[in-house]
Amino acid sequence: MTKTGEVEGRAGPPLWWARRRDAVGDVVLGGVSAVECAWEGVAFAAEAGLPTAVGVLFGFVVGATLVLRRRWPIAVVLVGIAVSPAAMGFLLAVVGMYTLASSEVPRRITATLASMSLAATFVVMYLRTRGDVEADPTLVVVLSGFVAVALTVPPVLFGLYIGARRRLMESLQERADSLERELSLLADRAEERAEWARTEERTRIAREMHDVVAHRVSLMVVHAAALEAVAVKDPARAAKNAALVGDMGRQALTELREMLGVLRAAPKPAAADPVPAVAVAAMAFAGIAGGAGMEDGPSLDELEVLVGQSRAAGMTVEMLVHGEGAAYAAEVEQTAYRVVQEALTNCHKHAPGARVVVRLAHRSGEVAMQVENGPCDGKAAEPGLPSGGNGLVGMRERVLGLGGVFVSGPTEAGGFRVSAVLPTA
Repeated sequence: MTKTGEVEGRAGPPLWWARRRDAVGDVVLGGVSAVECAWEGVAFAAEAGLPTAVGVLFGFVVGATLVLRRRWPIAVVLVGIAVSPAAMGFLLAVVGMYTLASSEVPRRITATLASMSLAATFVVMYLRTRGDVEADPTLVVVLSGFVAVALTVPPVLFGLYIGARRRLMESLQERADSLERELSLLADRAEERAEWARTEERTRIAREMHDVVAHRVSLMVVHAAALEAVAVKDPARAAKNAALVGDMGRQALTELREMLGVLRAAPKPAAADPVPAVAVAAMAFAGIAGGAGMEDGPSLDELEVLVGQSRAAGMTVEMLVHGEGAAYAAEVEQTAYRVVQEALTNCHKHAPGARVVVRLAHRSGEVAMQVENGPCDGKAAEPGLPSGGNGLVGMRERVLGLGGVFVSGPTEAGGFRVSAVLPTA
């Protein structure tokens, strides 16, 4: 056994006592009570005509039962009541009644035993006082009642008070422990929510970076490939493609700079009204939608420009609009724009030379968009653009986040179709 284990083993409370000092206190009280009852046993032996040794031994055993007061308080009180005619066990009776009242014994039992002790003390005092003192009977009754009440009621009341106070402290301790557990649980949940918020914001940033930069860079790669092909044969076209590459690069840098500007300009909470860091990040990132904020982000009116950029890169794109457009919420227009933008980017990556049809339908309560490409013609060279496989996932998350419907998959003609419907309410 380790040294620590030995120390802990020696410090443990013996038998039924909760603490070591309780055991020491009860043993001391039991010893004092045993000495008292043994001293009173001498007179009891003389009155009963018994040998003195028997009276002393009887008193010692009776007084020593006080050691058991915490384990069996009812038995201790009954012993005190039983030996009351022998005029012994003053400490035993008082401490026993106090222990009984402060314990978890039902109150009806406490009241019954207290009444028995009161009656026994009154009778013993009355008989002894009437025989020893020649006085008025009324005085004897009053004196006997006073002694009986003095030896019974104060210990009972004090025991009830101590028991109620102990139960109150235990209740407060349990409540404090429960509150500590709840606070710990709340802290764990807050940490989980903060981690979830950080994950969500990282995902949102990655999605925005993908949508904003991937399309521009894809067009730049396509134009660069065309520039490489015609650099010698057609210098004029090569110059035009070079200018387009420069424009695309500047636009990509501008949009990227705007995004980073929003992140750097995250609103700082006032000192008097602190806001969690996650909330600050959420306020900053909530405004990112491919530009400086929701109001400055792309809209459906810019789809023509988006389609024109793909046409300039050599893609055959047809755009069909059905219905009359309306002013939709900024997040609806931006999501619709991003869906078309990502679908066109995928066409550049995976379907070079294919014919693409972009459909936009304004309906009652919703707006629908569809980008469908046919099979590759086999003439255009693969641009060699890398694909992370997150484009369709990001589009789906955007659409479902607004309560819309998203469907994508290959067509029977060998092409690919991306369709989305967004509620405008």
